[in-house]
Amino acid sequence: MRQTTGIVLIVEDNRSLAETLGNYLESQGFDVDYAADGLEGYRLAAENHYDAIVLDGNLPRLDGLEVCRRLRGEARNSTPVIMLTARDTLDDKLAGLDNGADDYLTKPFAAQELDARLRAVMRRNRKELGQQVLTVGDLVFDPASHRVTRAGQELMVSPIGTKLLHILMRESPRVVTRREIEGEIWGTSLPDSDTLRSHLYNLRKVIDKGFDTPLLHTVQSAGYRMADLARPVQKTAAAQPAASADPIAA
Repeated sequence: MRQTTGIVLIVEDNRSLAETLGNYLESQGFDVDYAADGLEGYRLAAENHYDAIVLDGNLPRLDGLEVCRRLRGEARNSTPVIMLTARDTLDDKLAGLDNGADDYLTKPFAAQELDARLRAVMRRNRKELGQQVLTVGDLVFDPASHRVTRAGQELMVSPIGTKLLHILMRESPRVVTRREIEGEIWGTSLPDSDTLRSHLYNLRKVIDKGFDTPLLHTVQSAGYRMADLARPVQKTAAAQPAASADPIAA
């Protein structure tokens, strides 16, 4: 089975350019999704998990700067964003960075350079945010492999359950509100009132059933927390470390 380098969303209204970039990235092991306008790009980015987003600055329906601003604000989405632009002024670059972009590429550029920059922002993001082994009590979660164990026993957790676990263990022992959880998992497309409760019920069965000490707690009228209340809470994190070309123009 092919090992995926990462999942990338390309938001670009120039179909030829998008396909050229996508074909190259796929040849380098990436999985690629596409959006041809800003609104569709925002919807896909808010509703799905991507390792990075390649975002054109000049898009129909919603420009790239606004897409980036909304992702960082409304959707609370921290996925790395590389902005593409035909303009190479300092003001343009600062505008992109000020609205939440992580890096900036000016057209024309080589596909190999985009590949290298994608790997760099993904590596940095994984080190800073996502790819740390989390421990609460005897529960251990490795986001890089999605492996969950408790007292040395491997547990099978659903995809949504894995996202819930990551949020709660990352924030442990803080109480996380329902709104925070729903916003991080589903973005602006909020589920019905019973969806989160059902996923938490299923997660609790997996990580707490059969063990002496419950770790997942509901805090009435406040939210949820992951903590071993039978002893001082510990959360440890061990960081996991993780191709000359013709330029491509719009």
